[in-house]
Amino acid sequence: MSPWHRLHMPLSAIAVALLLLLPVAAAAQTAPPSEPMSFDSELQEQRYQKLIRELRCTVCQNQNLIESNAPLANDLRRQIALMINDGADTDEVIDYMVARYGDFVLFRPPMKGITYLLWFGPVAMLLIGLAALGTILWRRRTQVGSDPLSTDEAERLRRILGDGGHDKK
Repeated sequence: MSPWHRLHMPLSAIAVALLLLLPVAAAAQTAPPSEPMSFDSELQEQRYQKLIRELRCTVCQNQNLIESNAPLANDLRRQIALMINDGADTDEVIDYMVARYGDFVLFRPPMKGITYLLWFGPVAMLLIGLAALGTILWRRRTQVGSDPLSTDEAERLRRILGDGGHDKK
């Protein structure tokens, strides 16, 4: 093996390792923490905390706004605080977020035509799977051993078993 091959193989391994670690390094970077929100009353603070726990970060994997460090989550938390400080009630904040980001921003989307598949899809898939499994098992049970061997088949089986497994036709 040439010296180049001995050097090239470890360099290739290092390059592959660095490429594999690149997404990990990107994920480790977090957005700068947002400034603390201030409210006029304890009730506003409680409404804010409730909303950032109930609303989902639309760019994160199933995280609410309080758990997410994404820049969008910081912006949404700031927007919610501004709306609460401006006197918006909880429903107005939720309506604003749904109008802007769709029902996905809600951890518990409302029951309506477009979300029926979301609500009933898993149950429907389970029922379809159970029905398919039941049908397969029922067919298998009714097919196995349902027809007796014909006289020719029985004679051929006897010859095979009697001859040590060699069929002479």
